Amino acid sequence: MNISDIAKMAGVSNAAVSRYFNNGYISAEKRERIEKVVKETGYRPSVQAQMLRTKKSMVIGVVTPKMASHSIGSVVEGILGVLNSNGYHMLLAVTQNDYRKEVEYLKAFNEAQVDGVILVGTVFTKEHKSVMKKMKVPVVVVGQKFPGYACVYHNDYGAIYEMTKKVIEEGRRRIGYIGVMQADKAVGYDRHEGFIAALKEAGLKPENMYIETAEHFTMEAGFEAAEDIYHHYRNMDALICATDEIAVGAMKALLEHHVRVPEDILITGVGDSTISEIAGHGIYTIHYSYEDSGRLGAKMLLALISDSTVPLEEIKLGYNLVIR
Repeated sequence: MNISDIAKMAGVSNAAVSRYFNNGYISAEKRERIEKVVKETGYRPSVQAQMLRTKKSMVIGVVTPKMASHSIGSVVEGILGVLNSNGYHMLLAVTQNDYRKEVEYLKAFNEAQVDGVILVGTVFTKEHKSVMKKMKVPVVVVGQKFPGYACVYHNDYGAIYEMTKKVIEEGRRRIGYIGVMQADKAVGYDRHEGFIAALKEAGLKPENMYIETAEHFTMEAGFEAAEDIYHHYRNMDALICATDEIAVGAMKALLEHHVRVPEDILITGVGDSTISEIAGHGIYTIHYSYEDSGRLGAKMLLALISDSTVPLEEIKLGYNLVIR
């Protein structure tokens, strides 16, 4: 079957069928008739023919560090919502938190027939910059600020700064911190700097606090880091963590030492994930609109695909403190 056959069966013009498959405008009545024929026949247009005609594959490459994560899952949901409603397909690459894999996938997508790439970024290196300069298709970064590229990111500095202020206002003065590698500018560097700035503003000396770096973004890593902090800093009365997963792991470690949470040690995280809510014990957290970031990133990318002269935007999203 071809477009002409579909048009005859639906009682519409070839042009109407073409607009239907290319997301163009047609009346609701014609769309309904075409959809009925497509469902009855199982017709699918030739991808190769579409690419020759439109110069587009209608496929977007998405690179993410992991999938077993509330935040990344929400970002991907936001991306999918926009792509699906615009007739695009998603090709997903998961790097398992290996930034070198990000570079490999960017190279692969540059050679593949994708119309654009969304990078849910973690660490940016010289290799990233070199590959991205050579990309033949537009790239949008989600989750990190990357000057010179369209990006959507969160106010990580401001969020942790405000959370730390809140903890201090509640009378906690001996505060530990579990962060992640500083090479991750958003989660590692910016959140750490927000913590330090709030301490200094309150007249507290950062060098008197105990700061630990978690090996991974996991509950297990949070458990191990909290064990180390508690061993060296027994009089701690608050523990600020860079993510919810780390916070829940830290809570588990402290509870095993018969520490009352939050009475003895108040714990905070970031992400407002289901796991932090289920864990209970009054873990404070920070809500980010992860799905909105994915949705905005996808819309920015489709705009760049349609018109390469569209100005590159840097969008910083806000946050809400969640005090349980």
